[in-house]
Amino acid sequence: MAPQHALLLLIILADAIHGQQQQLMEYMERRLAVLEERISQWHDQSSRYSTELRDFKNKVVSMLETVEKDRETIRAEVENTAVRVDRLEREVDYLETQNPAPPCVEVDDKLMENQVSTARKRKNEKYDKLTDCSDTVSQVKAMKILKRFGSTAGLWTKDPVGNSEKIYVFDGTSNDTVYVFPRMREFTLFSATRKAARIKLPYPWVGTGHLVYGAHLYYIRRHGTFQVIKFSLANKTIVDSSVFPAEEQIPVFGLSSYNYIDLAADEEGIWAIYATQENERNIALAKLDPASLDIEQMWDTPCPRENAESAFVICGALYVVYNTRLPSRSRIQCVFDVSGSMASEDAALVYFPKRYGSHSSMKYNPKERQIYAWDDGYQLIYRMEMKKKTEI
Repeated sequence: MAPQHALLLLIILADAIHGQQQQLMEYMERRLAVLEERISQWHDQSSRYSTELRDFKNKVVSMLETVEKDRETIRAEVENTAVRVDRLEREVDYLETQNPAPPCVEVDDKLMENQVSTARKRKNEKYDKLTDCSDTVSQVKAMKILKRFGSTAGLWTKDPVGNSEKIYVFDGTSNDTVYVFPRMREFTLFSATRKAARIKLPYPWVGTGHLVYGAHLYYIRRHGTFQVIKFSLANKTIVDSSVFPAEEQIPVFGLSSYNYIDLAADEEGIWAIYATQENERNIALAKLDPASLDIEQMWDTPCPRENAESAFVICGALYVVYNTRLPSRSRIQCVFDVSGSMASEDAALVYFPKRYGSHSSMKYNPKERQIYAWDDGYQLIYRMEMKKKTEI
């Protein structure tokens, strides 16, 4: 019996050990399955991360290549710009050697104050004439319509000093290009500006109160204050400039809001017609030194600004031309003689022929004794008949 019991016990122990081995194998298989799953997940994630890293690397490489190309392009543009700047500097240096630098047009407050003080000391004094000119306007002898050119407002004129036949045209009330025709014939016949020479001014003008006198162009510039610019027609450069010594300026003519200073020439030289807030009802007059642009004398005239459209000076007398808001016949209705030899009421009441609109400029030529007028885009010439002031 003892051997049978031992055998049975061995069988039971063998079954138990076999069961435990089976459980262990199952446990190990489960653990290995979990481990394989995690390894598979890690492999998938590693593969995805590797792909994303490779894509990112490719993008960075592409961006770096683009940046490199842009850098080369910018470097080439910078080098090209440097070459152009160097060329421009050489051209500027050459131009500066060919033309003198324009004078400084900054306002010298002390100089301006002294100039105003000197002029005011002689304000409204009787003028000592430089010539024996004693003529006054009797009537408009003839009117000639030359052509229609440019804007409704402008200025055309000749140099009354010397023998030049050139015609100078300022088209508009704000510009920086002056047209120059060689003679009256070319200006009359040519309908376009392609036949005209052009003068490019360093600063734009304002208004229509400019002047050509003694181979120089005198024009009005507004840069905060009003400046009179003296421009050489020979050298095409500014030779002098002056701040007009009048405070709180207003339009000089009631019917021309764009004119604050109207420069005029006569037998005595150059004059400036203007108006200020201090005496806003009437027009003022000043005598200019054409060489230095200094104000020699100033006058408050009795001529009202209201309904005034233009003015000119003949033999030291200011003639103011009046009209109406709805343009009709212009007329000389106020005369102011700075020498005191003629009263305004003694002057003839002169009417201009009926025209198109109103005068934007009227420039008297003392050499030719006629007026160059701009009327609503038409260029006119008025031939004036004169008589002696003593005959009045």
